[in-house]
Amino acid sequence: MHKEKGHEHKATSKATLEEQTIHSLVELQKVHINLAEKFDKLTTQIENLLALFELAARNFAKQPNMQNTEKDKEFLDKIDKLLDQNKLLAKGLSLMEEKMREKIYGVNPTGTRPQFRPSQQMTASSPVEEI
Repeated sequence: MHKEKGHEHKATSKATLEEQTIHSLVELQKVHINLAEKFDKLTTQIENLLALFELAARNFAKQPNMQNTEKDKEFLDKIDKLLDQNKLLAKGLSLMEEKMREKIYGVNPTGTRPQFRPSQQMTASSPVEEI
């Protein structure tokens, strides 16, 4: 009798194992199908994106006047003026910092007594331009 229970237990465990394996395979196939559908959607979206890029490139090539307009030139001129103004401001701030160091410490950053040079002085004759 004991032998029969062991045999039955092996048979039911074998059947359960087979059912679990079949169930796992079915679930795996569902995942594969889902993945394949998502790859198809992704492929379609990439094709649409490439078509959009191609259309944009064609339109850009057809309109060369968009490449360099007068407004762009004016904008670049304003940026150049701003850069010049920033250089002037930076020079003025550096001179002010040197003067403050001289006042506080009695020496300039190099460690020697400063000698005033008129060429470094900011004058009112170099106003900041308006943009």
